[in-house]
Amino acid sequence: MGAEGWLDGACRIVSANSDQRPAGEAVSLIVVHAISLPPGEFGGDGIVRLFTNCLDPAAHPYFAQIASLRVSAHLLIRRDGELIQFVACGQRAWHAGLSSWNGRARCNDFSLGIELEGCDGLPFTDAQYRRLLDVVDVLRAHYPIEAVVGHSDVSPGRKTDPGPCFDWRRLAAVGDLPGACREWPSSGRGTAAK
Repeated sequence: MGAEGWLDGACRIVSANSDQRPAGEAVSLIVVHAISLPPGEFGGDGIVRLFTNCLDPAAHPYFAQIASLRVSAHLLIRRDGELIQFVACGQRAWHAGLSSWNGRARCNDFSLGIELEGCDGLPFTDAQYRRLLDVVDVLRAHYPIEAVVGHSDVSPGRKTDPGPCFDWRRLAAVGDLPGACREWPSSGRGTAAK
């Protein structure tokens, strides 16, 4: 990773939907998301257009509902494992919205957002899990990561992603994550957000 927080090997597409983290705020949380635009469709440019404020509301009926949103994530992992970075890791991306983790509100202040191209109802690909594991390893080497959680964990009742098809056990391959981790179904490690 470069000094500015850009990951080596990632395709860089800069989003204006970011700003400075609060002074002295350490990155300690990774939030895993799922996104597909249009919903349930993969491979198009809708996600990139949304994160760069270029989504055409006339291109799809769903886009009219979301084209005015100003959102981003640090990273997007496509179905084939391609890694796209929109926001430097040292910056605050606008991915979690109204959120809290372990009693701390405003998760964007202290988290990194990783979007997986996908949806709640379909499994993610092997290529995505391999890339996600690599990315989490890199991020853990540079930041004091205490937990890797889903968007549904920091915004319960409001968000459902990455959804029931995300296999949290595959993420265990990175080793023990310090602090509170997503509950691992097979071992009971960690605790999920309340």
